[in-house]
Amino acid sequence: MRKRQLAQIRAHQKPGAAEIFNSIDTEPTARLDRLIKELEDRIGAAISSDDLLAETAGVLRSILGIGPVVSTMLIAEMPETGTMTGEQAAALEGLTPVAHDSGTLCGKRTIAGDRRALRHVIFQAALVATHLNPTMKIFADRLRKAGKPHKVIITDGARKRVNLDHALCQSRHKWTPSTV
Repeated sequence: MRKRQLAQIRAHQKPGAAEIFNSIDTEPTARLDRLIKELEDRIGAAISSDDLLAETAGVLRSILGIGPVVSTMLIAEMPETGTMTGEQAAALEGLTPVAHDSGTLCGKRTIAGDRRALRHVIFQAALVATHLNPTMKIFADRLRKAGKPHKVIITDGARKRVNLDHALCQSRHKWTPSTV
């Protein structure tokens, strides 16, 4: 809703748009901002009230490129975090290739899975990591030099990131640059 509201505000700010919209736009935006802040506070309180969830969030947030949104999504959408291998987690998150042996995509391999919203957040974290995390940057640069498409680079980075996330959550150790 907030994204839609902000898009409408931008549309009204175009030259020639009526000034009447300025006062109309600010009230709903402020209300949505308050609701979002309230939800974020409630989610933060729920995580911090449970020792295991708080520890898991701390481990996840120690990884360069993972902030409150990604760690919260991982905790909410992947309660299995740290209880399986990284390969199993990557498959659950839809980051492993699926072969199409018939139909319109015959012979092609694509990614798919049940946890699409989580996959989108993981992609964003992987994109950030390929710029901030020195090891991930080297990994992404190597794939770029090999001529891999951008989506393949991000998907492989996300898969590598998921393996790291789950290994650290399993060992309950925080990330350090030497961990990767």
